[in-house]
Amino acid sequence: MARRSPWTLLVHAVLIANALLVLVPVFLMGLSAFKSTREIFLNPFGLPAVWSLENFQKVWVEARFGDYFQNSVIVTAVSAAILVALGAMASYALGRFRFRGNDALYVYFLTGLLLPVRLAIIPLFILMRNLNLLDNLWSLILIYAASGLPSAIFILTGFFRTLPADLDSAARIDGASEWTIFTRVMLPLVRPALVIVTIYNVIPIWNDFFFPLVFIKSNHLKTLPLGMTTFFGQYYTDYAALFAGLTLAALPVILLYVVLSQHFIRGLTAGAVKGGSALCDSAYACGSTVMRRWTRHWAGLPPRATTAWRSRASPTAGRPTKSGACSCGIN
Repeated sequence: MARRSPWTLLVHAVLIANALLVLVPVFLMGLSAFKSTREIFLNPFGLPAVWSLENFQKVWVEARFGDYFQNSVIVTAVSAAILVALGAMASYALGRFRFRGNDALYVYFLTGLLLPVRLAIIPLFILMRNLNLLDNLWSLILIYAASGLPSAIFILTGFFRTLPADLDSAARIDGASEWTIFTRVMLPLVRPALVIVTIYNVIPIWNDFFFPLVFIKSNHLKTLPLGMTTFFGQYYTDYAALFAGLTLAALPVILLYVVLSQHFIRGLTAGAVKGGSALCDSAYACGSTVMRRWTRHWAGLPPRATTAWRSRASPTAGRPTKSGACSCGIN
């Protein structure tokens, strides 16, 4: 067994310490959800004396947790869908077409990353008042979607620019429209980037407290972070119910990351190592296959398979095999 260098051991120690720094508070929050408020203060780090779901029942029934949860799901899902859809279309235009003002428009979108959206809270409030959207979930949805567009365009444009132009050309020769090229050729190849954009924006939207506090007044329209304030009283705070609510609120985000973690990590590491990017390798393999296909066509040879832009029909399309060839079914 090779001996590890001191630098490697130091890096591992830092990573383990960082993991504990994140996981220990989550673990304590879960334990506290099963305790009473008195037991939380008497034995904060120990196991509950009695494992009871009373706190969760109290949160769900008495605190209207179901309504807050539903509002958060609606706001987060609709906001993420709008910003991913608009961001993908804008990034496709900026990344695949060269036109006058392309770079200037790209920089214009990126300036949104430099300005915190909370600085514009007064103009936003006046705008939503004029649109009659105060105390309406659409005020939150529109703000979240607009504030997430700069980061979505920044991430997706870089991915679209790495795809070979042969894929566009082959699809256009086959008579595919731009919408078909965008939805059936390009989007499947940038799926890891779409996952990155989704997770990157869903977490702050789900946890946001500021904008619901400003724009939402009705109790039945509150989101989870704002609804959790019902457990804070002037003279007493129900920490047991609060920890139970926080545990339930954290579960959807944790499950989302667990389900999409493979695509998330693949998107982060795409292009980091030569030959290690599944996105670039599969796109290059498909592009090379397109050229071979059309060479056989003009040489009068029968085609061996359908064109590359239809490769989405294969469940493993766009994934490189161990031999380095694309698994889209074209050879």
